[in-house]
Amino acid sequence: MGLRKFKPTTPGQRFKLISDFEELTTSSPEKSLLIGKNRTGGRNNRGKMTMRYIGGGHKRKYRLIDFKRDKDGIPGKVKTIEYDPNRSAHISLVTYSDGEKRYIIAPSGIRAGQTIMSGVKATPDVGNTLFLKDIPLGSVVHNVELKPGQGAKMARSAGSYAQMTSREGKYAILKLPSGETRMVLVTCRATIGSVSNPDNMHIMSGKAGRSRWLGRRPRTRGTVMNPVDHPMGGGEGKSSGGLPRSRKGVPAKGYKTRNRKKLSNRLIVERKKK
Repeated sequence: MGLRKFKPTTPGQRFKLISDFEELTTSSPEKSLLIGKNRTGGRNNRGKMTMRYIGGGHKRKYRLIDFKRDKDGIPGKVKTIEYDPNRSAHISLVTYSDGEKRYIIAPSGIRAGQTIMSGVKATPDVGNTLFLKDIPLGSVVHNVELKPGQGAKMARSAGSYAQMTSREGKYAILKLPSGETRMVLVTCRATIGSVSNPDNMHIMSGKAGRSRWLGRRPRTRGTVMNPVDHPMGGGEGKSSGGLPRSRKGVPAKGYKTRNRKKLSNRLIVERKKK
């Protein structure tokens, strides 16, 4: 996976840095796994704007992704590696030996023609999905379940992964991408390897127009508003704006918003680093 830099023949290309898409094998998705995707424009069911700075953007179709990986013992062949406009990671089309087709999150290093499997009989190779009780200690995993059979919830974005450090009784201890160390039931599933497209974090759009293509409208900073509109507004000239906080007054840096009575707190061994 690499990045493509442009000659600055126009102002928009001066800082443009995008993926070279060399990993991708096709540009046409599997039609049977596509469904329509409506845009809200930040409006609720009454047409009232509840989220600002959302609107426009290119039309998309949603790819149905298999986050459960519950076709146990049936080998599947990776047909293609594709771009997905709805997520930062690439996706792979897998055709199973019984004829069914499914999309999965593409692990880093997976190739078209490779065979993958899930379940107890699967080996700990890249792309295979196993129960946490069967994964060797120290392994790098992604698409981790929080509850058995729920489907993957953690380590799903481009380049992310969790590392399995140890097992204690019915729990496996994972170090998550945020730096948090957490206990997860060993009956949950995870996929071996890290997520594809690790260079996504280095991409630079180069111009405001590309943000509009993605459905992002210009965002007004709180410091340029009036005091009636934002806690950081007002002042003469370019004032600093005071302590960083949201429009409703919630502090933005260092203020903990997690509920102290949340039940899953007992499963967190070590908090994420500040």
